[in-house]
Amino acid sequence: MANNEDIILEEEQEMYEHFRFDVDKGQALLRIDKYLSTHLEQTSRHRIQLAIESGYVRVNDRIIKSNYKVKPLDIITIVLPYQRRGMEVRPENIPLDIIYEDEDVLVVNKPAGLVVHPGVGHYSGTLVNALAFHLGIDPAAMGDEERSGMLVHRIDKDTSGLLVVAKNEQAQMSLAGQFFYHTVDRKYVAIVWGNVEQDEGTIEGNLGRDPNDRLRFKVFPDGSQGKRAVTHFRVLERFGYVTLVECVLETGRTHQIRVHMNYIGHPLFNDDRYGGDRVLKGPIYTKYKQFIDNCFEILPRQALHAKTLGFEHPRSHERVFFDSPVPDDMVALIQKWRNYFSVMKSRMEE
Repeated sequence: MANNEDIILEEEQEMYEHFRFDVDKGQALLRIDKYLSTHLEQTSRHRIQLAIESGYVRVNDRIIKSNYKVKPLDIITIVLPYQRRGMEVRPENIPLDIIYEDEDVLVVNKPAGLVVHPGVGHYSGTLVNALAFHLGIDPAAMGDEERSGMLVHRIDKDTSGLLVVAKNEQAQMSLAGQFFYHTVDRKYVAIVWGNVEQDEGTIEGNLGRDPNDRLRFKVFPDGSQGKRAVTHFRVLERFGYVTLVECVLETGRTHQIRVHMNYIGHPLFNDDRYGGDRVLKGPIYTKYKQFIDNCFEILPRQALHAKTLGFEHPRSHERVFFDSPVPDDMVALIQKWRNYFSVMKSRMEE
């Protein structure tokens, strides 16, 4: 049965808010920012102007400039990075592994087990609470805007690795746009069940919520449901019954790597949501079963780590890259499988 932490992650808010306005035929000419300010009452004009500059606003399916004047019968669409409202975030002194920080962005190496966002059942102990403390946020002075660091992407609670946080609205608009248009570089390291036959490959298939289990996602290969998702993978090392792979995200959907690898028959090692928490490959001997149980104790989570992250810096516009070492629990698991595979090969060669 899923716990509250899992439910929060699965029901997390979308990262973007989508709006559409069909302009009346009697509309007088009016600057686009003024028009939107009157129609998006909870959004500041400054935020709207940033959205226009960042290419989030389209008129008749064309990106426009800030001096555009709305005309009768125009169709306006706008995408805004989501702003949490109505929730006070309490600063908490939770240690953070910050690998880079400047006036605009902060890159943090999240440990496995840390929930990213507060929500029902998790109002404390999250990454956002830790960021509020680190940035010296006074909840009473926050008003309607969450100033405790603006997340533009997420990783699952039990996935470790890199996250970038925007420290101001301009940075949020820039970074969120890069994630929205899939121009961010992200590489993950994973251990999956089975011997992946291809040295490299690409997995494509729309991802959507599984109608039979609201806490799972599944691939809809006919594209009838879900959103487009593409994962590229490359084999790093083979251990007979499991494989160490590198995954590169072309898109970023909830549980994308976990669902895609399961879809091709290679669920992540110890991924309890997608069936990787039981023996899927190998002999039926009791000794082997004990070996797997020991592996699960070493890594009591899905074997997935967000290792590298690259993006255009919102102020300098230079391409920046960050790398996070594979965490100790995954390193220990890899070494355990490496030793097991070495012994197994030696016996087969005798």
